[in-house]
This record gives sequence, C-alpha cells and structure tokens, in this order.
Amino acid sequence: MTISDRSEPLTPGLEGHAETVVSPALTAAALGSGTADVYATPAMVALMEAAAVAAIERHLAPGDTSVGIHLDVAHKAATPPGSTVRAKATLLAVEGRKLTFAIEAHDTTEQIGEARHTRVIVDQGRFEAKAKAKTAS
Repeated sequence: MTISDRSEPLTPGLEGHAETVVSPALTAAALGSGTADVYATPAMVALMEAAAVAAIERHLAPGDTSVGIHLDVAHKAATPPGSTVRAKATLLAVEGRKLTFAIEAHDTTEQIGEARHTRVIVDQGRFEAKAKAKTAS
C-alpha cells in the first residue's frame, strides 16, 4: 500500500458524518458504563469513530482500511433515549499512514461531546491475518 495508490487524495478538511437515535440498548445502564438511563459514552465513541471512517473510506486504496489507535474524548452532556445524536469528524492532518481528526457530537439541544482521534491506514488482509494468528498459538 502506498499513499499514491488511492483513487482520491486524503487531504485535511475532509468531513464525515454519522447519526443514531438513542435506543435503550445504547444507554449507560445497558452497556455497563454506568447505571443512568442516558446515552452511553461507549456508544458516543463508536458514533464518533463511524464519522471518522465515513470521512475517509472512499479515499482508501482497495484492500486498505483504517483502525483507530487513539481517542481523547470528553462526554459533556447527557442525552435521553429517543433523542437523535449526530457526529461530525473533520480530518485535520495526514502524516503518512497516520490520520488525525477533530470530532464533535451533538444532540438536538447542544454539543454533547468532542474528541481528537487518530487512525492508521493498514492493509486489511495482513492486519486481520496477524490478529487471527493469535488464536493459532
């Protein structure tokens, strides 16, 4: 995999979006991250990562994928079940295979979270083979 193998260049400013409705399965109580009946931080993190993936997926070379390697996140406000949550990821920097994003999450009332997220582009086949090799030992 080389950076030049991509059909479209990865450039700062690319944006991706993801959206969900807070279901009972996405609450802190359901996911085990607390006992409150509100949108869980792990669910917000997954939505944020989905927005980052959406920003870049069409720009990756065939056979490549990206994996998250770091996330610095703040969950700033509670959101009740039934509410819609939207995340927007903006690609800030491209350093070889390393991609850095700024991400915001909002419910219908306010910003509920923000994050800095780092992803790395990998060859999906090699990456998965290395992971599967752990079970062969």
